[in-house]
Amino acid sequence: MNLRNVCIIAHVDHGKTTLVDHLLRQSGTFSEREQVAERVMDSMDLERERGITIQAKNCSIRSGDTKINIVDTPGHSDFGGEVERILGMVDGAVLLVDAAEGPLPQTRFVLQKSLAKGHRVILCINKVDRPECVGGERIKEVVNHAFDLFIDLGANELQADFPIVYACARQGWCTTNFDDIPDLISGAKKSSLQPLIDLITTVIPEPEVRDEGGLQMMVSNLGWSDFVGRLAIGKITSGQISTNQKITRKGINSSGQPINEPFSVVKLFSYRGLQQVETNQIQAGDIGVIAGSDLFDIGDTLVSQDSVPALPRIEVEKPTLAMIFSVNTSPFSGRDGEAVQSRKLRERLLVEARMNVAIRFLETEVPDQFRILGRGELQFAIMIEQMRREGMEFMVGRPLVITSTNEAGLKTEPLERATLDLPEAYSGDVTRMFQERKGILVSYETSGTHTGPSGTQNRVRLEFDIPTRGLLGMRTKYMTATRGEGLFSSRLIGYADWKGEMLHRSNGALISDREGLSTEYALLNLDDRGVMFVRPGAHLYEGMVIGENNRENDLNINACREKKLTNVRAAGSDHYESLKGIREMTLERCIEWIDDDEWIEVTPKNIRLRKKVLASNQRSIVRRTDS
Repeated sequence: MNLRNVCIIAHVDHGKTTLVDHLLRQSGTFSEREQVAERVMDSMDLERERGITIQAKNCSIRSGDTKINIVDTPGHSDFGGEVERILGMVDGAVLLVDAAEGPLPQTRFVLQKSLAKGHRVILCINKVDRPECVGGERIKEVVNHAFDLFIDLGANELQADFPIVYACARQGWCTTNFDDIPDLISGAKKSSLQPLIDLITTVIPEPEVRDEGGLQMMVSNLGWSDFVGRLAIGKITSGQISTNQKITRKGINSSGQPINEPFSVVKLFSYRGLQQVETNQIQAGDIGVIAGSDLFDIGDTLVSQDSVPALPRIEVEKPTLAMIFSVNTSPFSGRDGEAVQSRKLRERLLVEARMNVAIRFLETEVPDQFRILGRGELQFAIMIEQMRREGMEFMVGRPLVITSTNEAGLKTEPLERATLDLPEAYSGDVTRMFQERKGILVSYETSGTHTGPSGTQNRVRLEFDIPTRGLLGMRTKYMTATRGEGLFSSRLIGYADWKGEMLHRSNGALISDREGLSTEYALLNLDDRGVMFVRPGAHLYEGMVIGENNRENDLNINACREKKLTNVRAAGSDHYESLKGIREMTLERCIEWIDDDEWIEVTPKNIRLRKKVLASNQRSIVRRTDS
């Protein structure tokens, strides 16, 4: 059987999962009467709710006598670790680029990793039916930008001679002929995704396998079965594997020491469409799923005998942010969910670190607090939301950048290249915002005329070099400043000298000074003090943050005060009043908003903000800059 192993890589929301959907449908994976949901590869609830891919997933399609294993990868930079660990499992890539937006930071990141692996890449210009692409000039510009990106990233002569396919993944068609695009959009011509499948079978090489040395397989992903337990997923680089075969897992223990664990293969699975189908044997070059050990870890090598060497472990980019996870110590602990002890919280975080190579777990000096290292705010938010949905209660602190020291002994911090695509009318305000956060404008260029919610407008693309500290909490402010019409993405470019002090947020907090129920009467009287986070009837406790102050200092307030009832009424004194507005604080907003002296209390039913020191007479209301 002929084999091809390929991954779909792109920036977030450029259409990877939609493309895989139609590849599965057109290859006959589903029967004609089978009801299939949209974005069928997004199997997690959070993926469907947010419309993004979070975890890399495998599937396969058939084209004649060729089996094509496809890996759908996340497009958000925070989940770059998912992309890095599966690139060794494939032999080529389909790079999706939005026909209007062009190459963006995650496009550059994943393409660089793929080219470094020596992969052949097929360029797929998706969403060619967008209004901005009428006439084809923008499509040609995007192709030129993509070619420049290949050259800039050091593509060799063979890689730079990449084939191009123009697609509308939403409608399930593509073409290699640029002149056919208008007729395909209008419906005068019909097509499918077969041209892309043909390119995969002809351009992407067959897997390289070694005939000598016995079985060798890298564990690139993990799974779980209720019947056989932990599953190891990866590509077999040499030899073959059979059911009941005695093999060895070469890994490392918690101390980093190499270990050899012999075990028997209980079950073997290969991919057929979306399903894992049980089989008795898997040949070299194919992607398989193995059961037999509960100690599988990403980066392990499975070998047929101890003399076969282990493959180099998967290396990913270093984490840039750290967040403290703590046992819930608030007065309302245990009301909404399971108030977990430090042992159970530690075990859950260790499981997350084992399943995700981009996450690292560290102990702290405080026995009930643990330090988790990761890539970005969204990655932490997804992890916290998953734990919350499991019924756990805990607290998390503000994300902090991971600093280092250079050869001269000076403090350095991670530096990111932020790419902003926005209407030209908002560029002045956005530039000021980023410069206040120590950002340096390195590029300003027009990106054509786009049609948006507010009509046709000129758009510009700005690039800033900005410390990771400066990006914390910036996404919401940026979307507000651009009226929701801006695109925001960033990538790590290295480390730079410490940029000095930086105020995380300019406003202080409104803090409840007692326990009780919030009343509408009290909130109305406090409305001019700032923006409230809680509604009337909310349960409060002393030290709980219930709003944002208009001024820079914190303010302790009584939001539980009730109106004194008397028999005296004056005409017009009880006129109708309403609150100016409540800011709904989602988990992501809380992560962006909190400061160093605050916790986010996470429960299955509620997300609350609180001060680390609850008693009002034991903490200062004066806020200080980030040191």
